[in-house]
Amino acid sequence: MPEVKLFSCTASKELAANIAYHFDAPLSDTTLARFSDGEMQTIINESVRGSYTFFIQSTCQPHDNLMELLLWIDTARRASAGYITAVIPYFGYARQDRKDKPRVPISAKLVANLLTAAGADRIMTMDLHADQIQGFFDIPVDHLRSEAIYSQYLEEQDLSNVIFASPDVGGVKRARYYSKHFKRELVICDKYRTKANEVSAMTVIGDVKGAEVILIDDMVDTAGTLCKAADALMDKGAKSVRAICTHPVLSGKAYENIENSQLSQMIVCDTIPLTKITPKIEVLSTAKLFARAIRNTVEHKSIAALFH
Repeated sequence: MPEVKLFSCTASKELAANIAYHFDAPLSDTTLARFSDGEMQTIINESVRGSYTFFIQSTCQPHDNLMELLLWIDTARRASAGYITAVIPYFGYARQDRKDKPRVPISAKLVANLLTAAGADRIMTMDLHADQIQGFFDIPVDHLRSEAIYSQYLEEQDLSNVIFASPDVGGVKRARYYSKHFKRELVICDKYRTKANEVSAMTVIGDVKGAEVILIDDMVDTAGTLCKAADALMDKGAKSVRAICTHPVLSGKAYENIENSQLSQMIVCDTIPLTKITPKIEVLSTAKLFARAIRNTVEHKSIAALFH
């Protein structure tokens, strides 16, 4: 079997270290140098010829994170790596996955093209903003589900008075998984936007009176939608509102919004490192799941089996 090489990139250093720990292999030796103008130079300090190489990097902001990943992939390809996998816990630019108005980009497709052109043979990611983004790639995509992590977390808690909720119509499929899995009710918060990152109105569809509500979402950016949903649910008589969000983008006034909201707790994954520690936010690790998925890839075993 070819040798396996795990590489840590700038945006996911702690997660990469944890993945390497669970995979029981060291991170490979690299150097990221910069010219005086900030231009990056990626250097692999050991042979990767013929090996399985895995570059672990979330493509969250700043834009350098995406460019760095592309450079690492190109470096490995030119060093004759046998098989290159881009492990992207958070796939940035995924929100622009269609032309919903004239003269706008489909950035998710552009990023897919860039990764393929750089030389990636495979993509491994978690909770894409839209499942159809997998179709933007002409190479295999392993789409890991955070449900494997959150379900185990929730099974250890009392859910007898819990109702699951989607903060918008687009997230109903995600929330429905939890409601069916735990045999609990599902409600929907219907939001109306006038512009990006700004919710104008929120309507609750369903009865939440006296219930402990858990909101389900794939990512939290400014937290405006979740905070508005929490307000609407509490106004409808909910006893408490928590949120489960895979990717903690948390830009702008997100931390302030969460602290001042009626959310009692937010549970996120470590796909994006937090920039601030707050008692309302709890982080669950994805490292073990990614390590198992990497091992199954190398051993040509099923990825889907990880979620049964």
